[in-house]
Formats: sequence, structure tokens, C-alpha cells
Amino acid sequence: MSETRTFIVPMDAEIVRIDKFLSAQMPEFSRSEIQKFIVRRIDGSLPKFSEKIRPNDEFIVEVPAPQTDTAIENISTDFDLEILFEDDDIIVINKPRGVVMYPSAGNKTGTLVQNILAHTHLSALGGDTRPGVVHRLDKDTSGVMVFAKSDTAFRVLVKMFSEHDLTRKYDTFVWGVPNWEEAEITGNIARSSRNRQKMTMVKTGGRHSHTDVTVIDAWPRLGISQMRCTLFTGRTHQIRVHLSSHGFPVLCDPLYGRGAAKLGTVKNTELLDFLKSHNGQMLHASILEFSHPVTGEKMRFKSHLPDDMMELKYLLSEI
Repeated sequence: MSETRTFIVPMDAEIVRIDKFLSAQMPEFSRSEIQKFIVRRIDGSLPKFSEKIRPNDEFIVEVPAPQTDTAIENISTDFDLEILFEDDDIIVINKPRGVVMYPSAGNKTGTLVQNILAHTHLSALGGDTRPGVVHRLDKDTSGVMVFAKSDTAFRVLVKMFSEHDLTRKYDTFVWGVPNWEEAEITGNIARSSRNRQKMTMVKTGGRHSHTDVTVIDAWPRLGISQMRCTLFTGRTHQIRVHLSSHGFPVLCDPLYGRGAAKLGTVKNTELLDFLKSHNGQMLHASILEFSHPVTGEKMRFKSHLPDDMMELKYLLSEI
């Protein structure tokens, strides 16, 4: 059943758009969600969301009942879920490499969301095919992820990720050994005009991006480093684009890794075989810290390197 709420504009309120005013009154909803609600003035008229508020304006808002079902078919258990935490509001998963997030035209089964739904429910606010999804990892990136089970958790987590009010750290192996221990990479990222599957750094346009990078280990003779990257924004392929654009492409990255040229420099047979047999980038979401969206409790989740990245590190250390 829908819910009706009434809001009166204070005399000293800042004069803003109606949708902006209402989003401040109902922070659990995004502005795009509110624009789908039925909003009336007290006289029954239907204002445009782009109109400015006026002192003493009174708005009656019909908030639709939350959805409870999703439209995803083929719910399945194609692989074992590694659950790091679960309660009534959220579930935290250690995502395996090679697994797609949710169903799409080319991936009808075997996705992470389908496997989670075989275990528990997820908030339908994410949409028909993306229930509970508040952030994403590429198919071949592994690591810690949080999904929303309740609608309240979904709204709070979406806001948290959009405002970057959390900590995300990734571990990766890259080509090249820098002459620095720490670096800050900033700049705008946009979709490449030459290859629509790729993102690129641009001087004008695009969206601001920011990654801090720390060198964890290095093998100068092999020309390979291990780095930890901290995200301050969440752009598509951000870490892969940032590192590649600064001369440190991620190992085994099919889009940005410059694989053919780099593989020609590898003399060790065992390492060469490993790198040739791995198509997914050596990138892992190792740490996720945030406040619980309902209880406010500080939460920290750490995922150790997956087996293939551990194998790579062992190889590098033994050569």
C-alpha cells in the first residue's frame, strides 16, 4: 500500500527546485526516484519538479509501496557463495574472478545475483535484473562486494557509494616498477571515441576520477610491481585506466594491458605460461569499509588474494 506524506516549506527555506527540496526531506530516496512519485500542492494542482518552492508551499507526496519481487529467471547455484557477512539488511560476498554481476543479453545464467537469489532475497529497488546491486565489479575482477537485502539498506548504500562515504582498496599486479612509493592519480575519464568498450583519460569533458596508489612489492629484474589502490571515485574501469595511462598496465588485462608487447620481455618459461593462460586482469577488491546502512555499526571486510594472484606472487618471488 502506498504512503502519503505532507511537507510544508519553511519561511526561511532556500529557494530551490521542488525535487531538490523533497529529496532533502526524504533522504532515503534519490531525486530520480522522487520524480516518479505523485506530488500535489494542497490545492490539488500538480507542479513540475523543475518549479521553485515558495515559502509556506504545502506538498502532498504519494510514496509507492516498495516492491518485493524481482523478475530474474534461472535462479541458480552454479558456484559456491563465499559469504563474509549477512543479516536482514545486507549480504557481503567475496566475488570470484570470471563471474558476471547480473543477467544481460550475453549472460543469461551463472551470474552472481542469480546465485545470491538462490540463497536469499535482495531489494527489488535495483531494478528487474539488478536487485540489491549498489556497486559493481568487472567480470574478471574478484573481491569484496555488498548487496542490499532491504529497501532501506539499498537507499542508504546507494547514497554512500555516490558520495564516496566509504573505503575501497584494491590489490593488483602491474607491468613496470615506479621510482616512487606512493602516488595520487587524478583526472577525467570518458568513454573512448576509438573503442566504445574502453575508457580513457581526457583533458576536457568526462568525469572527475581520483585514485591513490601505494607500491606493496616490486621485482625490478622482471619489471613487475604489486600495488594497492584506494578509490576516491568510482568510475568505470577506473584503476585499470589510471594505471595504464601512467605506464603501469595491469597484468593480464585484455583491454588496457598491452599484453603482446609486454609478454615479449618475459624470459622465464613458468611465468610466461602463467601470464599467457590468464585472460582476466590481476585485480582484486581486497578491503571494503563502511557504516552499516541501518545500525550505523562500523564494518570492515578484507579478502585475501585469490589463488591465481597468490600463485603469481609465489612465482615472482621464486624467480
